[in-house]
Amino acid sequence: MDLDTQIQLLIDNAPQDGVTPQLIAAIAPVLSKITHKLSHHHYYIHQNPQQSWVVTILSKHTNSVAQKRVIYAFGDLKYISPSYLVGLDDHVIAIPMPVVDVLFQLVALNSVDSIVFIESPYTESRSVEIRRAELHKQIENQLKKLPPTVNIPDDIV
Repeated sequence: MDLDTQIQLLIDNAPQDGVTPQLIAAIAPVLSKITHKLSHHHYYIHQNPQQSWVVTILSKHTNSVAQKRVIYAFGDLKYISPSYLVGLDDHVIAIPMPVVDVLFQLVALNSVDSIVFIESPYTESRSVEIRRAELHKQIENQLKKLPPTVNIPDDIV
């Protein structure tokens, strides 16, 4: 499914409350711009049986206090390193998701710092990290371009 179709489906499947589809359409250019930096239209995200995404906590060896919480998104199942799977629950499975949905959900994941999109097998050197705070800021800037007559809920910006 191409990126334009993914965005249109996100708009079409939004709650028909008179506001949400309009807001998604307004932020579509931000989502589109980011997806064009990525190589795949779908990514595999690991989920537990409760359908929560697997979060990995990363810390620097020199500063164990400085941590960040990331979700890995793999462009293909063959890109998943065997070392990544070590320690994961046997019931965790990789689910393919449209890239636009992954980015849209990142906005709401307050406990996650970023999503790392793995673009090639077994290496993070060919990866793209999308930071939640940066995505949120880009969306906020895009929503500021809307006319003042559009009622943006407080929990959005």
